[in-house]
Amino acid sequence: MSEPTSKKPADAEQAFATRTIHAGQSPDPTTGAIMPPIYATSTFVQQSPGVHKGFDYGRSHNPTRFALERCVADLEGGAQAFAFASGLAAIATVLELVDAGAHIVSGDDVYGGTFRLFERVRKASAGHRFSFVDLTDPVRLKAALTPETKLVWVETPTNPLLGIADLAALAELAHDAGALLVVDNTFATPYLQSPLGLGADVIVHSTTKYCGGHSDVIGGALVVADGVSVPWLGTLDGVEQTGGTELAERIAYHQNAIGAVPGPLDAWLVQRGLKTLAVRMDRHCDNAERVAAFLLEHPRVARVLYPGLPDHPGHAIAARQMRRFGGMISFRVAGGVEGALTVCKRASVFTLAESLGGVESLIEHPGRMTHASVAGSVLEVPEDLIRLSVGLEDAADLIADLDQALP
Repeated sequence: MSEPTSKKPADAEQAFATRTIHAGQSPDPTTGAIMPPIYATSTFVQQSPGVHKGFDYGRSHNPTRFALERCVADLEGGAQAFAFASGLAAIATVLELVDAGAHIVSGDDVYGGTFRLFERVRKASAGHRFSFVDLTDPVRLKAALTPETKLVWVETPTNPLLGIADLAALAELAHDAGALLVVDNTFATPYLQSPLGLGADVIVHSTTKYCGGHSDVIGGALVVADGVSVPWLGTLDGVEQTGGTELAERIAYHQNAIGAVPGPLDAWLVQRGLKTLAVRMDRHCDNAERVAAFLLEHPRVARVLYPGLPDHPGHAIAARQMRRFGGMISFRVAGGVEGALTVCKRASVFTLAESLGGVESLIEHPGRMTHASVAGSVLEVPEDLIRLSVGLEDAADLIADLDQALP
């Protein structure tokens, strides 16, 4: 089971940037090392059977992982956080909360890997039923909810169309229907958006992205709100739960039982990345705003999708529930798919690669890369769409690169 994490920062007055550096850790008491040690061990010595220092086996307990989990919980304002070997491992663990045949409402613009897991794996293996709807319109969620709905799954901003959902409105509707609201906060990060404060029950992160921030680690995380009781969870380890069970308790059980946890080095790398999250995100946002303004005026660009632009349909909601508007931009180009592919091939400072959130700028064609799995489905993305992860390079160099790449 995962070690309990603090519900609040040690000093509630500390700013976010301070907490990224100090939350969840303290100097090593044995050596005084200022950085958390990497506990590269699979097992721990016991004084006698069942008597130990709080650690028995590496899958269940690891001090390096616990330090990361405490930090992530603090930054998201959650009761407890859980680290996983990948973002998809975290998503799969959330799905273990619901029984076979349960109904789940998902946004109709989500990461291709999320859709693949939902529609191609869990639908077949567990009989889960999914409704994919436009969650930027709360009315559509209300129409999609049924008595069997257990989860409402939303990304905001969405991937790759950068749609914005009103989290407070979705939380109210989900809770009225007896469902949990799960928010993938990967694009926004804990620095730009706090879903738990808007009513979400579970936050999902691919920590591979902005949390790690350096394109050198794969990881995921879940964060749960304080005191969430779920009457429909049923049994835990063969024991019937009455009056609901704590959500954190159930996720901790599945994290240990399924075992898709990160190794200590991966946990350490993500926590190291978090230390610079605030300063990195400010630079990502600065650069993205300048790139979006350039694209908006370019004659070969048909449409720019960036919530920081005043004409974005979700701009007012994003301004209300986000600190800033993020480092992700999508845009559509003249010339259809061939025009989009040409831009991707000609870019040089923007590197053609999947993923996002690293210090380097990336360009990709979602239809053939990250979202190839949604081809032919209701989630199919436009063939002339390009997605940018705007990095930390000089903004003038990024704009010059896009200028020469656009045909």
